[in-house]
Amino acid sequence: MKRNGMLNSHISKILSDLGHTDMIAIADAGLPVPDGVLKIDLALKLGSPSFREVVELIAEDMVIERVIVAEEIREGNPVTLQFITEQFGEDAIDASINHEQFKVLTRQVKVVIRTGEATPYANCILQSGVHFG
Repeated sequence: MKRNGMLNSHISKILSDLGHTDMIAIADAGLPVPDGVLKIDLALKLGSPSFREVVELIAEDMVIERVIVAEEIREGNPVTLQFITEQFGEDAIDASINHEQFKVLTRQVKVVIRTGEATPYANCILQSGVHFG
């Protein structure tokens, strides 16, 4: 058994298999998952686990170079946008697409990890960076 880090074996495997520019999505409880895209459902009840908790844990194990969010997050959920900005830095945030375009982009991710989050636009796509040392 692992001593620390990501204990969820499905998520750990996905993170280990990521290459540079591969993407994964962290989703609230309501984001639709496109047909053919793997879903890891962590939702236990509304609010649990939270989007924030899942993002923080994944960020500990994943090299992330870009974070894509829907532009509606600015007005629809500024608290979550502030968290994402503090977690990854303003330069890493890409909020140039709308929510409908975001949902289309999820067709290209390796996995959608569904949380129990029940606030609007609490979704992000994490693009893998590369670690050479």
